[in-house]
This record gives sequence, C-alpha cells and structure tokens, in this order.
Amino acid sequence: MEHVEHVRFGDQLYAIIVRASFREAGIHFFSTPELSQQLAFMSHPEGKSIAPHRHNKVTREVHYTQEVLLIQRGKLQVDFYTVSEDYLESRVLCAGDIILLCSGAHGFHVLEPVEMFEVKQGPYSGENDKTRFDEVDASQIRIKGPGL
Repeated sequence: MEHVEHVRFGDQLYAIIVRASFREAGIHFFSTPELSQQLAFMSHPEGKSIAPHRHNKVTREVHYTQEVLLIQRGKLQVDFYTVSEDYLESRVLCAGDIILLCSGAHGFHVLEPVEMFEVKQGPYSGENDKTRFDEVDASQIRIKGPGL
C-alpha cells in the first residue's frame, strides 16, 4: 500500500506510518498481533452499528513501551536509531499522518509548529522509562519518503 510504510532495518520493524491520504472502507489493522500496541483504521458507512461491548480483564506482559503519534498540525521529522544508538535514517510526518513506533530508538525535530497526540502504555515512569543519548549531527540526516 502506497499510503502505509513499514519502516524496517534488517528484519526488525521500527515503525508503521499511515499517511493522512489512507482511505479504505472497513477495518484495517496495520500492526501484527504480537505488538503491544495495536493500530487500525476504520471506515464505516452511515447507519452501520457496532454492537455494544465491554473489554474483559486480560493480563498482558509489556517489555518495551511502544507509542503512537497522531500529527494534528505541522511537520515532524522522526530520526530512527538502533538500540545501540547508531543513526539509521529519517522520515517526515505531516498533518493527519500517524506513526506506531515499535522498536529501536528515535528522536524528533519539529520542522513546522506541531500539534500532536501521543498514545502509549502507562503508567509513565518518568526518566526510568527511557535512556537519552546524543542526536546525530544535522549534516548526516537522510530523509526518505514523502512528507517534505
């Protein structure tokens, strides 16, 4: 799908980007069942009913935080790094784009004033939740794909 990108480095899935231009009827899951965050797009016609339901208590074990960013306004550069902190490449997200960050490491640069939502597993444990490191020099940035 041209409106969906699975960002891979080697055999590792780092992110799933769904561009604002994605439009398909029905329900489309982009994430695989083993990911601790699930990402889907839903498009239903007027009059469609979704049966009332509740979610059951299910114990899940989460080892790493995965996060979803929904860009409401502006442009955001996402820089991908390995877990050993080596820079890989970058993507640009625009208004309406959504990204599920699955693995590896990442950093961000705001290219235009940005408003976005972030969704991730909680509760947030502050600085215990992440390890910060130095970003790549701007001269080494390689941006791939649309969004420029």
